[in-house]
Amino acid sequence: MFNPIVLNQVSLDWADGTPCLRDASAVFSSGLTGIVGDNGAGKSSLLRLITGELAPTSGTVSVTGPVGVLPQQLTLAVDSQIADLLGIRAVLDALHAIESGDVSAAHFEAVGDDWDVAARAQAELAAAGLPTDLDRRVGTLSGGEVMLTAIVGLHLKRHPITLLDEPTNNLDRPTRARLRDLLSGWRGTLLVVSHDAELLRLADQIVEVRDGRLTSYGGNWDAYLEQLVTEQESARRQLAGAEQRLRTEQRKRAEAQQRQAHRERFASKRAASGIGKSEQNYFTNRAEKSSAKQRVETEQQLDAARQAVDAAQGLVREDDSIAIDLPDPQVGSGRRLAELVDAVGRTHVIQGPERIGLIGPNGVGKTILLHALLGIGDAERSPVRARLLTERVGHLPQRLDGVDDGASVLENVQHAAPAQTTAAIRNRLARFGLRGEAVNRRLGQLSGGERFRALLAGLLLADPPAQLLVLDEPTNNLDRSTVDVLVDALGGYRGALIVVSHDDDFLKRLGLDRLLELEATGTLTELPAPD
Repeated sequence: MFNPIVLNQVSLDWADGTPCLRDASAVFSSGLTGIVGDNGAGKSSLLRLITGELAPTSGTVSVTGPVGVLPQQLTLAVDSQIADLLGIRAVLDALHAIESGDVSAAHFEAVGDDWDVAARAQAELAAAGLPTDLDRRVGTLSGGEVMLTAIVGLHLKRHPITLLDEPTNNLDRPTRARLRDLLSGWRGTLLVVSHDAELLRLADQIVEVRDGRLTSYGGNWDAYLEQLVTEQESARRQLAGAEQRLRTEQRKRAEAQQRQAHRERFASKRAASGIGKSEQNYFTNRAEKSSAKQRVETEQQLDAARQAVDAAQGLVREDDSIAIDLPDPQVGSGRRLAELVDAVGRTHVIQGPERIGLIGPNGVGKTILLHALLGIGDAERSPVRARLLTERVGHLPQRLDGVDDGASVLENVQHAAPAQTTAAIRNRLARFGLRGEAVNRRLGQLSGGERFRALLAGLLLADPPAQLLVLDEPTNNLDRSTVDVLVDALGGYRGALIVVSHDDDFLKRLGLDRLLELEATGTLTELPAPD
């Protein structure tokens, strides 16, 4: 099988000597490969190695053929046109020049084999549900349409290798579905860095970036998760066996020490019984040689057992699940917490400890609706009138701003729960994966995932506890393990919940009671909860 991308024993160090990858090897063939891993594991750096933007510290990266790249941020000027976003402006200009009678060789070279590029572009744009006017301004497109159009442009170029970095970030549910349709028929080698479970279910293989290594798993996202479960069961059995062997070797050493002490007492008694000096030296030397040999053998076996335990522990992943008794907000089933009145006058009541997902296309005003409910920001522009019926509200904004990054993790929770002891807060923070000295670090010094956990802990451990939690796109840019922490933590929350999210997999895992879909007209439609 032809493999367009081969990484062989690749190591990558940053300028300060911090390792990013260590002896990483992987092979990428045709089909869709999902690149997964925790935030900061090196996924984007892997793509930059493939494009040649980064050079490995050691090892080799072999890439056969041109590479098309979709960056995480599209910064094309809003006054440019769809043809520019597609990357076909030069070809179209050359075609227009030729049609006008200019037969310069440069124009023919620019066109190459792309004589039908305009027709192909319009056909692919139409198939993706996008505007087909190639002269239309990019500024008239939604953010999701800009993303899809750029990906259509990569498809038009027919690169044998294409790299997409987090293509579903900030896309609404319909646009995500259109993106999946577009990628499902992709030809060539397609590498997609993503945390989107629905997208990763299209993958032919998953490559995980973890602890500086690359590990390939055949199959899609679900197959990857199944293989992880099997691996971890085997790793835990291996660790249990290694720990048993270590205990056995420790017992053997204790028994050997007891035997040696017995031999030394025996030698002392023989010496005291009056045997000759030469005979005494014989027994003493014999005992010492035997003891030294046995000590060496015992320590070697004990050291080997310790190394086996260390190796086995390295295979077992930390359990990041949350199992914690959160403060009870005392929300009865009849307690009305908020009201939303839409453009046609329908009133939607949030009542009791129910869980509601707020969905809708990009740009319809979901975040503004939340602001109206909370009485902040641009609330007057809300398409829906919102009224809060409780003062005990917790809010996790989309950008996680407005917090004191100079405060420590511990101080952040102490501010929300001043009556709790330091020991009690430390114990609960440990369940969020924040242990030891990590609780004394400043919020601004934490990684993205750690900072999210710290702010989530402050929200959920507040005393008195919030009766209503309002979360705005909480999974944006979160890795799988941090999303798992979020789901587990919310599973123990007994108040009401409003969540804005485009992540179908996340919404399913939350166990919602219902969905409210906001439309551009300002109407709210009640939908059943996702299965």
